[in-house]
Amino acid sequence: MRLAVLAYLAAVGSLCSLTPAASAGTKLLVKTRTYDIAGTTGAALVEAMDRKGPKHGFMTRAIADTAYTVNWDLAMSRTDGVCHLRQADGVLDLTYTYPRLAQPASAALERRWKRFFAGVRAHEETHGRIARRMMQATAKAVRGLKRADNWFCTGTRHEARRRINAIYAEYEAKQNAFDAREHRDGGHVEHLVDGLTKP
Repeated sequence: MRLAVLAYLAAVGSLCSLTPAASAGTKLLVKTRTYDIAGTTGAALVEAMDRKGPKHGFMTRAIADTAYTVNWDLAMSRTDGVCHLRQADGVLDLTYTYPRLAQPASAALERRWKRFFAGVRAHEETHGRIARRMMQATAKAVRGLKRADNWFCTGTRHEARRRINAIYAEYEAKQNAFDAREHRDGGHVEHLVDGLTKP
């Protein structure tokens, strides 16, 4: 499961007669948070995750979560009536939230937990990879953007935001499709939970 927020900052660069080719850079920030659970059986651990896991909507909770924010800083310049996207710098701020065993478990339960947790982490890291690909696709989509525009580069900024939003929507659909496959009846998440609860 994942939560996402998109924002942009736009800055008009100094108006100059020489406009370098537009450049783009992305920066990745990653944080990991945990919440403690306890139980002597797999079923008890699942029940603890249902009580204490990250919120998913108003009434339900998830086992784990990938939350991210995206910020773009767009610098424009204008020469001879043409606005150029001089630079596009993006920051992807990822936060993973995972359950953590708060007390020792039996050897058998520890083995099942390790298999379960490896699967959970792989699921969340796939969300992170999709988000990173979104940043790369966005940088490519805005690179080289230029158009005849007013002194404030209003239309150019609008077009940059339109492209950013289009890529964001495309990759949110990919995130949702991945979750739908993983969480379907008989899917990967169900197998992980079964492996934890059934010795």
